[in-house]
Amino acid sequence: MPTLADLLEARGLPADLPGLEALVPAFEAHRDAPGRESWAEAVAVTHRAGLPLPPPWEEVQDRLFPELVPAWRAEREGRWHRLFVEGLFQRVRLDDMAVPAAWMRLWDQSETEVHDLALENLRHRTEGAFERLPSGIYRGPWHDGHDAARLLLPEVWDGLFRDQHPFLAIPTPGLLLAAPQVLLPKLMEAVGKALSEGAPLLQAAVLERIGEHLVPARIQEPHPMSGPQREFKQLDQLEAIRTQERDLDPALGRPAPVGLLKTQQGKSLTVATWVAGAPALLPEADLVAFTTAEGEPLGIYWRQSLPRLSEIRGELVEIWGPRRVRHEGFPDAEQLARLECFATGEQMKAMQAQGGRPQPKAPAAPAGGFATQPVPSLPRHLQGAGLGMQDGD
Repeated sequence: MPTLADLLEARGLPADLPGLEALVPAFEAHRDAPGRESWAEAVAVTHRAGLPLPPPWEEVQDRLFPELVPAWRAEREGRWHRLFVEGLFQRVRLDDMAVPAAWMRLWDQSETEVHDLALENLRHRTEGAFERLPSGIYRGPWHDGHDAARLLLPEVWDGLFRDQHPFLAIPTPGLLLAAPQVLLPKLMEAVGKALSEGAPLLQAAVLERIGEHLVPARIQEPHPMSGPQREFKQLDQLEAIRTQERDLDPALGRPAPVGLLKTQQGKSLTVATWVAGAPALLPEADLVAFTTAEGEPLGIYWRQSLPRLSEIRGELVEIWGPRRVRHEGFPDAEQLARLECFATGEQMKAMQAQGGRPQPKAPAAPAGGFATQPVPSLPRHLQGAGLGMQDGD
């Protein structure tokens, strides 16, 4: 039977790792060589990841709670995670740290056992009813940092509304909002207000329950809330893209900054700016704005027409999250003319000067870039309004 010292030495690990002594009884409980090998490998995985060893299982059982995170964050940080709904993953936290899978092996607990215990801990802390706000929508009353995670407890919110599937929102980790369909504009306003207050973004896009499943609300035009929902989804996309920029290898090239602009019809579009003079790391966006190395606007084109430039095809960047392509070349005027144009260079100047909104008149002086509205706003005529009769008021 291999000893712990032998197994650690074989992996190049010291025998005096901080926190290891308290975990030795869990190792000794393994009476077979494969179990001991697996346990020692979990120590090695934890150490190589630069993470501390966990406290013993007996000390953490009442300190585990679930959390929800965007899919990109779960992929980026690499801790244990499980799909919850499209775009959202559930994890387990021990105090302020997301639990890695290797810790579960060191505790000799299955993923399901740890996850179920975290849910049960949250369930025990979930007392009281939702607060009905003056707008008519409902807000979780707990204010303990776990409000959004209570989306994992359908018994908490499932019975709020009779004869309507609920719409729910978790714009920040400390906020859970719910509304029936007739109060969807109020819910959108509440999400926008929460995002404007500066708390960390969890997910801006609103969810709805269809049958037994939660899904991102699929609000189609001409529904008046389709625009705000589209912008919320774009804010979630921008959060992932801008975080990803920090992890890109500078040697690969220059990340193309991404922002939002609105058409004259009020439709928001994502736009990435491709600047000449260095390889561009281009994320997926609706539009691509081209500028010279000196910042002179050359025009804005629909990204989906880029495959027409077979001579400037890029290569996929290996990185977590949103897809990004590296382009070494830069299109000349003849090549740009092959793309589907959204705005000419002169129109692009005017749009920059007007904060990103297309303008039909002559251009103004060049501006720095496209403004990104931090909070989508409802159409003015819908602010403070519902889509129908409100419940009881």
